[in-house]
Amino acid sequence: MPTPALVVDRAVLEHNIADMARRMRDLGVDLRPHWKTSKMVEAAHLQEQAGCAGFTCATPAEVECLLDHGYTDLTWAHQPVGPSKVAFALAANRRGRVRVALDSVEAAAPLSKAAVDAGMAVPYLIEVDTGLGRAGVAPDQVFELAGRMAGLAGLEFEGIITHAGHLSGFGSDRSSLEDEGRAVGRTMVGVAQTLREAGFQVPVVSVGSTPGSTSTPAVSGITEARPGTYVFNDANQVTLGSTDLSGCALTVATRVVSTPRPGEAIIDAGSKSMSSDGPTSGAGFGRVLSEDGSYADLEFFKANEEHGFLRGPGVRTLRVDDLVRIVPNHACTTVNMWSRALVVGEEGDIEEWKVRARR
Repeated sequence: MPTPALVVDRAVLEHNIADMARRMRDLGVDLRPHWKTSKMVEAAHLQEQAGCAGFTCATPAEVECLLDHGYTDLTWAHQPVGPSKVAFALAANRRGRVRVALDSVEAAAPLSKAAVDAGMAVPYLIEVDTGLGRAGVAPDQVFELAGRMAGLAGLEFEGIITHAGHLSGFGSDRSSLEDEGRAVGRTMVGVAQTLREAGFQVPVVSVGSTPGSTSTPAVSGITEARPGTYVFNDANQVTLGSTDLSGCALTVATRVVSTPRPGEAIIDAGSKSMSSDGPTSGAGFGRVLSEDGSYADLEFFKANEEHGFLRGPGVRTLRVDDLVRIVPNHACTTVNMWSRALVVGEEGDIEEWKVRARR
């Protein structure tokens, strides 16, 4: 194959999709995968066939692409702020049911006015910050915000949403990660109960993150999970204990193009192939695989745009034109660097899947 290339092992992909669907089904929790990881319509079809309830998106381009392909039950997990995004939220809800995330009256008011002017109602979820420190209000502020937003016409309150991205900060301490994951779930269920006691209908209590998928959705009262990375997995998920190397469906295939100095090899995959996202712990641009599928004794320690630099004891076995496979640190940002992926079947057959909605 030409290199560098984004490569997907279809058998592993299908296993990951089926396994997550089974686990959420056993918990009685709706699965609404975050499509930003794959950005491939073919992957969405497989997730739909496995029984997902709908999809989560991060950008208008992702929402539009899935609507174009017939997926009309979506969550746009972002604040639709600014005239263009307000207009898009209305347009999207003319084509399907697209819930948005809101965390302030300032973000909600323009959407409310536009929806009233258009004679529409836009469904929304209040975003809760359960520890990530990104968007969202603190759990003890949700009740007040819900009361203020209840007075805004043109908006339909459907529940609460959080993304526990801070779970990645626990590294290889899986026990503490799962303890925190359950704490996030209990926080969300507690917020929902407070709202219900005040008379709010809260049909949706939605949690996200692949590392939290074994703990947070298992808390009684969680209604929906939105993992994304699980579809491919990556080196960070291996470090976090969410999977092992056998669960990594995504690699970058690259060739050694130069061995100019002792102890160093140059490959044709750099930052434009791997993205600049670092590992959960340590340093480098991805984990190099050996022929038997384990981690090689190599460090991908530096990257220019089109060149990667490998060092370590394993370099002595590398020769110009050798093929090397690398598990990316972060699947989501790596996929977004590419316009296509080569999907390899068990019989060696190769399909080309387009990476869509990159922006």
